[in-house]
Amino acid sequence: MGPERIARYKDRSLLNEITVEEKEDSSNGYRYQMNSNERLYLLSECLSHQLLPESEQSAKIRENSSGLDYEDFAGTYAFVMNRQGPSEREITDAQIYEICNRELEELKRLGILPEDVKEVDTLSYSAVLYSAIDVLEPQNNMPVWRVSLSTKQQNTNKANRLIDLYLDAQTGKVYSFYARTEKSWEELEPENIIKQWESYLGLTGKEEYLSDNPLLETTSNYKKYRFPGMDEGTTIVTIGFYEGIHELFIKVTS
Repeated sequence: MGPERIARYKDRSLLNEITVEEKEDSSNGYRYQMNSNERLYLLSECLSHQLLPESEQSAKIRENSSGLDYEDFAGTYAFVMNRQGPSEREITDAQIYEICNRELEELKRLGILPEDVKEVDTLSYSAVLYSAIDVLEPQNNMPVWRVSLSTKQQNTNKANRLIDLYLDAQTGKVYSFYARTEKSWEELEPENIIKQWESYLGLTGKEEYLSDNPLLETTSNYKKYRFPGMDEGTTIVTIGFYEGIHELFIKVTS
């Protein structure tokens, strides 16, 4: 009778009482976290499967592209404007310029970006949030800020200015940029740039890449490298320089 009486007392104490118990949300499931190589690869695939003007110089070869919708994409990768805005875990509209300038300073400190490149500001630049998505494996996705020199102001002085930049909206790291500088290609050190950039992003598996079709490049001043991505895929990283307009760039392609 002892155990039964104790049980009745316990039932009576719990009756009409509300208790709260934490429970793991099984609907969230396991979320795969992409590493740096995979994030770079996803962005490179998304950018390679759509039509975006990488810079003023490279846009010159697209004279008949004025009627194209630059948000379109092809294949199994999408790079689309995020109209919902950043989540609580992502860089917000109010933070993007400050964080962009912080990363520019870090790139200068590492010798990736020349010291003469100026900071960005809200008056001269536009910032748009995109989502890079693997359509067949949608759990592989990442938010990306694109910060670009505004085209609204005519006759803008582009000397020593950042022209275009892609920045991870979660980590704040810069994946690609185009920037004007007073330096020449001979003064730059692409081997050191890629070494520091690899460390900055936390990439692994770098190897020099010899392009099988150098005619595809719009400049003769460049060095190419390859990094492993997802599955058997690789990312091609190009460090280049447009001599006429003194524009240094790092671009990523699949």
